[in-house]
Amino acid sequence: MHARHAVYELGELSDRAGVTPRTIRYYIQQGLLRSPGVSGPGAKYGEGHLDRLRLIRRLQREHLPLAEIRRRLETLSDAEVRELLARRVVVDESRAVLPGSAAAYARDLLSAAALPTSASMALAAALSSPAPPAPPAAERSQWERISLTPDLELHVRRPLSREHNKVVERLLTYARRLLEEELP
Repeated sequence: MHARHAVYELGELSDRAGVTPRTIRYYIQQGLLRSPGVSGPGAKYGEGHLDRLRLIRRLQREHLPLAEIRRRLETLSDAEVRELLARRVVVDESRAVLPGSAAAYARDLLSAAALPTSASMALAAALSSPAPPAPPAAERSQWERISLTPDLELHVRRPLSREHNKVVERLLTYARRLLEEELP
């Protein structure tokens, strides 16, 4: 069987893509992935689903929000998604991305898919220019997940300013107090 015609069950697709079945169902619900047509245990997913999942994961690592990923992916064909996946980003241990920053690369990568072929090739040439130096460690950010209940989390991008840290602490205090009032 040709690799582009592979068919996967939900568990197999989730294993290959490195996401949970719940995440796949959520992406379908949110319009990031097309429905397999049949729901339930008989659902079958193709290479297009796997490619889109891989591209979504790559773009999430570049800190693009799901709404932006959906907006940019919704007009792409499976062939265009495969082409974007074929473009590689070189990342070293210091997180320097060649060329440019990871977020800028991800935005440019998806913008190029909507351009005519000649414009896409011009963008690819521009992307191959020398990369700027890695950003200083102080400019890097990381998401922190703060659990409020087993089903609720607050996500905060760190580092924050002192003022924003105080706001987060007040928000957490208020949210926990509110949850204690609401839960039996």
